[in-house]
Amino acid sequence: MFSAEVTQRSWNNADPREARRAIRSGLFKKHTAGVAPGYVQANLCVLPKDWADEFLLFCHRNPKPCPILALSDPGDPHLPSLGEDLDVRTDLSGYRVFKDGVFVEERSDILDLWRDDFVTFAIGCSFSFEEALIEAGVPLKHIDRDECVAVYGTSVDCAPAGRFRGKLVVSMRPLKPKDAIRAIQITSRFPNVHGAPVHIGNPEMIGVNLAKTYLGTGAGDVAPDELPVFWACGVTPQSVVENARPPICITHVPGKMLVTDRRNTSLASF
Repeated sequence: MFSAEVTQRSWNNADPREARRAIRSGLFKKHTAGVAPGYVQANLCVLPKDWADEFLLFCHRNPKPCPILALSDPGDPHLPSLGEDLDVRTDLSGYRVFKDGVFVEERSDILDLWRDDFVTFAIGCSFSFEEALIEAGVPLKHIDRDECVAVYGTSVDCAPAGRFRGKLVVSMRPLKPKDAIRAIQITSRFPNVHGAPVHIGNPEMIGVNLAKTYLGTGAGDVAPDELPVFWACGVTPQSVVENARPPICITHVPGKMLVTDRRNTSLASF
């Protein structure tokens, strides 16, 4: 039984189905970094069907930030390839709702907003390759601190597709040079969850101010003996939605991901 006490003190030992039940019932409301070790987590983007084809093309043109793990049929809130009991309307600990490209509210479920023409995109998340980094002894500050990873908007343009265009969003992990080299080697094996870093070092070269994280995500402090290492991030769709202005779009709160039954090891390319 996933009790409130277990949720707050040892949530990172949860089975993915147990974690989803706790989220669905409202017992668990935190970020999901470290939840259900060994299992894939996904970013979420829900759009009306008449916008879905253009967004699908955007994802194909921008595979680093938007690697697609699963795509639903219109009106179907389930993604059986990611979990038999998974319901995208209730199984995230935080949703963001945009109307005409403007963020209007954050909520704990989207049951009353659901429509028969909604198409769900589940997009790869860097939480999946973090397990491989930890197993290799690469230290991750945000995990040690029980924080969400630091996320930033950049000045880097994504490849446009129809009405979808905008700037790349990245996640950043501060690493010592030897660990950064190891991280490049490890994450290159996981192209379905953003793959290798897109930038290392001087954040100003990609328009990043380390003091200004995206939507108040985790701290971006970098020690003198560390390098900031940046990966493409699945929060990027939230940036481009503001430009495309679909009548409605529903995404996840950064760091509050969709926990699936798929194993991280299934995403490794070699």
